[in-house]
Formats: sequence, structure tokens, C-alpha cells
Amino acid sequence: MQERHKLALFEQTVTPHLRAAYNLARWLTCNDQDAEDVVQEASLRAFRAIEGFHGGDSRAWILAIIRNTGYTWLRRNKSYDLTVSLDDGLQDVAGDSPNPETIMLKRADREALAKALEALPVEFREVVVLRDMEYLSYREIAEIADIPIGTVMSRLARARKRLQVSLADRMGREMEIKREL
Repeated sequence: MQERHKLALFEQTVTPHLRAAYNLARWLTCNDQDAEDVVQEASLRAFRAIEGFHGGDSRAWILAIIRNTGYTWLRRNKSYDLTVSLDDGLQDVAGDSPNPETIMLKRADREALAKALEALPVEFREVVVLRDMEYLSYREIAEIADIPIGTVMSRLARARKRLQVSLADRMGREMEIKREL
């Protein structure tokens, strides 16, 4: 395949999904710079393999490459601290009439959710990101993660339960602190 045709196919297939690719890499690595490295490495892998892509769901194809590259990165860097905070990772949610207190409460809620999500095992974190942030179907997630749909569903249920428990524990601690004041 000519290099120019290969580049055009890559741009058409991969480029529209780079935001989703970065989002998945960011949640897998819990770090902006590491996510950028994962996306760059995965993009190189995708470019080298673009001739093997014969149509179909290009988003699932590139996210599978991102996932595999991310897991390779995690294995190489398993001593890496995965508790980096996501203070700028989520968008502000606008209310009807936001006041400083409302803004602070929403920011605290997002930070609590981000910390709870980062605390999940990576296998759980990835299914939550792919389903609840990237809006992929169970079938697409199963294809990307190379696992049965039932496993996707059970991981998602277990991840959501862990998030619920973690956030409920945090709220309980906050209520105790407020009562002490």
C-alpha cells in the first residue's frame, strides 16, 4: 500500500476517535502524560496495522489497540503510583443559577467520583469508562477487552457496586465530621 494511501486511511479510521482513545488511556494510566504516551504508541501500532483493518467499527478497533497498549504500559510500570488525582479531568456541570457553594459541592462530588474510580482495579475501571463515559455497548466492550459479554456485565456491576460503597463511605465520613462541628 502506498504511504500516502496508508496515511489517508489512518486519518479516516483513527483520527475521529482520538478523544475517546485519550479518555480510555487517561483512565487506565491515571496520568495525563502517560495517557499521551499510550495514545502515541497505540497510534503508531494502529498505523503499522492499518492495512489489516478491513472496515467495521473503527472506534472499537482503535480502542482495543489503546487498551492493549495501556495494559502493556501498566505491566512495564506496575510499581507506578496509580493514585494521581483528576482535578482537571471532568467538565463543570452547569446548574440553573450556580453560586459558589453549589460550584464547590459539584467539584467535590466530581473529585470524589474520580478518586473512587481511580481506586478501582483497572479491569473494572476500563469497563466503567467504556460503558458510562464512551457509551459503548456491552458487545463492543467485549470485543475491545476480548472477554465474554457476561464478564463485561459482571465487571460493570461489581465496579458500580464498589463505586457506590466507596462514595457512600465517603459521604458517611463527611456527615460524621459535620455532626462533630
